[in-house]
Amino acid sequence: MITIKQADLLDLEDVVPLFDLYRVFYYQPSNQEAATEFLKDRITKQESVIFIAYEKAIPVGFTQLYQTFSSVSLQPYLILNDLFVLKNHRQKKVGSQLLESAKKYCREKGQKGLAMETAIDNPAQKLYEKLEWKKDSHCFHYFWTA
Repeated sequence: MITIKQADLLDLEDVVPLFDLYRVFYYQPSNQEAATEFLKDRITKQESVIFIAYEKAIPVGFTQLYQTFSSVSLQPYLILNDLFVLKNHRQKKVGSQLLESAKKYCREKGQKGLAMETAIDNPAQKLYEKLEWKKDSHCFHYFWTA
């Protein structure tokens, strides 16, 4: 059975290894010390919300949300920036449950919705569409590197 919990500082040792694996998946070097400091700062400064998925008390996945705002709609919304499930726990609805927890949190906090971006070849797109996420067809995303 999968249980989902909103993380606090006491959960860092559960989420940091998952966060580090997530970063490694995106070709970043492993650095659990830096990951710990980064997540500690996000939680302490209330800059993000993290949900952890557990199977039999073992952390198997997480998602992280960041607050932002729309000037056009004059409403707050959340960016689902990170979603990761251990490889041997995929296809067990862990990702679905994390996404549903994010949607529930979004509704409870009166947010406009959730936004995410994903790689063009990410197979999880099927899951997102199954869970009623809509592909943005009216704009492109650009990024400038400082």
